[in-house]
Amino acid sequence: MQQEELEQLAVEVAEAGPWIPRIIEEMSKVVVGQHYLVRRLLIGLLSDGHVLLEGVPGLAKTTTVKALSRCIEGVFRRVQFTPDLLPSDIVGTLIYNSETREYLAKKGPIFANIVLADEINRAPAKVQSALLEAMQEHQVTLGETTFPLPEPFLVLATQNPIEQEGTYPLPEAQVDRFMLKVVVDYGTLEEEIRIMELMGTSGAKPVTEPVMDLPTVLYLRGLCDRIYVDAALKDYIARLVLATRDPAALDPKLKGLVRFGASPRASINLMLAAKAHAFLEGRAHATPFDVRSIAMDVLRHRILRTYEAEAEEVSSEMIVQSVLAKVTVP
Repeated sequence: MQQEELEQLAVEVAEAGPWIPRIIEEMSKVVVGQHYLVRRLLIGLLSDGHVLLEGVPGLAKTTTVKALSRCIEGVFRRVQFTPDLLPSDIVGTLIYNSETREYLAKKGPIFANIVLADEINRAPAKVQSALLEAMQEHQVTLGETTFPLPEPFLVLATQNPIEQEGTYPLPEAQVDRFMLKVVVDYGTLEEEIRIMELMGTSGAKPVTEPVMDLPTVLYLRGLCDRIYVDAALKDYIARLVLATRDPAALDPKLKGLVRFGASPRASINLMLAAKAHAFLEGRAHATPFDVRSIAMDVLRHRILRTYEAEAEEVSSEMIVQSVLAKVTVP
């Protein structure tokens, strides 16, 4: 990228920057705290990446997703995943019209801008796999006809880490489709008190108002896509991802703990997420700080541990932290 182009991009990023605080401020009307979660959802929205949210019940995961959809004037659909859910309940089906003797497509809730797959691990694999084409190709095939999904299109899925009875592990192919896996934690004492003050009443609850329209979202996505990434930073991203496949080369203590490392999709997603993080920081170029800030959420769910790692209670987060500590920063 030429210097003139970079300067022009910096001007455009600075002009578009105020949109982000407006969204965060509007979402704060109904979401207390959870700044980390809100920023990660914005990164997913700006970089066209799906997000998997993991946390115990009651941490405002669903509320945050709803607030985001209202802020961007998007079509929101919530699907409660259950063991008896069918793929047609998500993508839709064909209905035969006896009068015209034709099959008509009845589109499912997947045809929306933001789809909340609530407790996604409660449905069997065939239902979870119904999302694969939609998440990767942004299209759904019913019979012999392929229907494009609206843009922007974002799948935000939640799963409960403490209840394992009646749940199904997500297929690795589907987990890899999620750009980020965000672990949602409890808030502070002050935030807990604020939640009680805000929601502890039977009266009218606060609601969010639209901040931007969908064309503006697509414009901001275009800006993020143009964020400059230096060749040295691309090399750093590639070395991070390669290190997850053979972490023992960096740290002998990790030998025999990783069955499969991150896929090439992780390299792509790490660069895209770093661009979006740089945009949130008001910069027209990505830095190692952006990569390191977002690396844990991009890589933690893409590392498959061995039985030895599980026996020694070595988590994927510990492996990612070790890789970040050992790989040389440009």
